[in-house]
Amino acid sequence: MNSRVKGILAVVGFVVFMLVVSIGYQFLTSNFDNEKDVDQNISGQVAKDFTVIDVDGKEVSLSDFKGKPVVINFWASWCPPCKEEMPFYNEVYKELGDEVQFMMVDLVDGSRETVATAKAFVKENGYEFPVFFDTDQEAAIAYGIYSIPTSIFIDADGKVVRSITGSMTKDDLLEEIENIR
Repeated sequence: MNSRVKGILAVVGFVVFMLVVSIGYQFLTSNFDNEKDVDQNISGQVAKDFTVIDVDGKEVSLSDFKGKPVVINFWASWCPPCKEEMPFYNEVYKELGDEVQFMMVDLVDGSRETVATAKAFVKENGYEFPVFFDTDQEAAIAYGIYSIPTSIFIDADGKVVRSITGSMTKDDLLEEIENIR
């Protein structure tokens, strides 16, 4: 094969490679961009029900709290941003726990996060908010959780008002709760 044919094949190969990379990038970017803005995807929708277990191993469903505003927070004890916001959730729970149902949903994967490690983390830090364990990932799947922490704010009518991915401050949390009360 002469050098001219090799050069042409190299250019064609490079063009095909760049085309595949470009199409793959566009596909992945469009899919992830749609998932990133969870708020636009679920705001105003009826909250999807799910079942998790509480610290005593009893099944609890989101629908058990119908008629009351609900804050769902998806977290794990190994997650630094989750650890950062937990004290704020605990403070606000102590202030507003009678008016708003808190569902602190631990994403149990069985290896990095277990029910035992989560319980130990909560006890060690003296958190008082209600903790639930998503051992079958039913809650995470229902809300398309791809990153933690993620918080879902649901009004008393059972409609999702807002979803926020990322760590929240106490002021952020209070502001979002005011929107569902």
